[in-house]
Amino acid sequence: MPAKQTFDIIIVGGGPVGLGLAIELGQRGHTVALVERYQSPQPIPKGQNLTQRTCEHFHFWGCEPELRAARIVPRSVSSGGLVCYKTLLSGYHYDWMQRSQVRPYYFCDNERLPQYATEHVLRARVAQIETISTFYGATATSIVQHASGVDVTIAGFDGPGTSQTLVARYGVGCDGSRSLVREAAAITSTKSDHDKLMVLLVFRSPELHHLLSHLPERSIYNALHPELDGYWRFFGRVDLGTEWFFHAPVPAGTTRDNFDFAGLLHQAVGQPFAHDITYTGFWDLRFAIADRYRKGRLLIAGDAAHNHPPYGGFGINTGFEDARNLGWKLSAVLQGWAGEALLDSYDAERRPVFASTSGDFIEAFIREDRAFLARYAPERDQAEFEHAWQARNAADLAVHAFEPHYEGSTDVFGDPGTRPSARGSHQFPARTGHHLAPAKLADGSDVYDHLGHGFTLLSMDARVGVVSDFEASAAARSIPLTIVHASGGTARDRYGADAVLVRPDQFVAWVGTEASDNAGAILDRAVGRG
Repeated sequence: MPAKQTFDIIIVGGGPVGLGLAIELGQRGHTVALVERYQSPQPIPKGQNLTQRTCEHFHFWGCEPELRAARIVPRSVSSGGLVCYKTLLSGYHYDWMQRSQVRPYYFCDNERLPQYATEHVLRARVAQIETISTFYGATATSIVQHASGVDVTIAGFDGPGTSQTLVARYGVGCDGSRSLVREAAAITSTKSDHDKLMVLLVFRSPELHHLLSHLPERSIYNALHPELDGYWRFFGRVDLGTEWFFHAPVPAGTTRDNFDFAGLLHQAVGQPFAHDITYTGFWDLRFAIADRYRKGRLLIAGDAAHNHPPYGGFGINTGFEDARNLGWKLSAVLQGWAGEALLDSYDAERRPVFASTSGDFIEAFIREDRAFLARYAPERDQAEFEHAWQARNAADLAVHAFEPHYEGSTDVFGDPGTRPSARGSHQFPARTGHHLAPAKLADGSDVYDHLGHGFTLLSMDARVGVVSDFEASAAARSIPLTIVHASGGTARDRYGADAVLVRPDQFVAWVGTEASDNAGAILDRAVGRG
């Protein structure tokens, strides 16, 4: 058996979340082992919608241009959706999930491309970072945690029947809903099963593109039918004109061979059309969240920590945010400038955000659609239905309300009576626990051009003493800190503060309007030492 290879971190699961976490850590100089069972990304078009926040991650991971270049659907096609009544061709429709409405609050545009294309971009970036070792085609078979680290045994990397053991100080499971890492850590999950079997079809149909040509050109088309009790049938474009995917509820016991999938497609569209199904898969509509995201030196992220139906494009984006939150915290602990408690804040911040995402948004969509379809129908009262339908079209409230934040976290200075949530509001003023909005500086650059892997102190009108106190306190604690003088441009008016301390993940740790705050205490709290 080969000698054990030693790393700082072993990541089990090299899908998009594992790849992103590997980049986050590798860029900071840590040695990372990335174990992934597939030699290449699986060509199933899921995880398509990437939010503006996710594209900020790609900016900091050094591969945003490559992500843009990998887009398949032309930029002229909106990444948002169109909601239709009963069928796509019924004549009733309204826009939905138009994320462009919140663009001013982020540094980057949103993006749309299949998950496998996103993974290709991330794999290429991983290959550029020397400290990341990839074990594609390997399967983790055993994970053992001990006082000083974790041992992960992998099989198949050097050929059939081979195995070797990897050793690291920490292990992270990004290995999906059947996570071996979660099982090894004995982390339990809380599930909410909606008792729905769903089908995923991938098919080719130029005719469907032609049939929908009179509708606004969108990336997603949802069909809300009263008989579905609030659950969706929805189509998505993979490219423009040919390839599609489709999700819908099907009866329990449905298999590839005992169901009329062509008839289901025709029913959802509203008339027959020529198509060629190239993939058929099934999934159970349920919500699950791990009861904790950390157990000692083992942590979980992405689908290993939580999963929900692909309604609204939240899943992959939530997983990427896990990677950003966990990545800088693991790095800080490994480098010695943060306390071990900082890793506990990963759970304390990210788990409530997922709970809110599933409850306040995805499950709320189902409840609201169910109630609407039970109350209104054009067959009963056309005028009443059309009035209510247009009211739904008036505002895309979910886009504005989805603003994950960490208010109440032990690592930020804010109202202790609040807690992290996915529900918030988009605002330009700097708020502790919230994502920092972009702002122009006097030289024409953006604040985001100056943010790095460490903390950043934005000084708008702060006294010289405040800045020097932060510099001295950070140096004494070996905390990486960049000072950005932002008195010119739009920063002062936009942020409404004299000084703002920004975390490595672009969330605000502290907002200063007085010079009396203790810089050392602020930094200690921000890195889990307070």
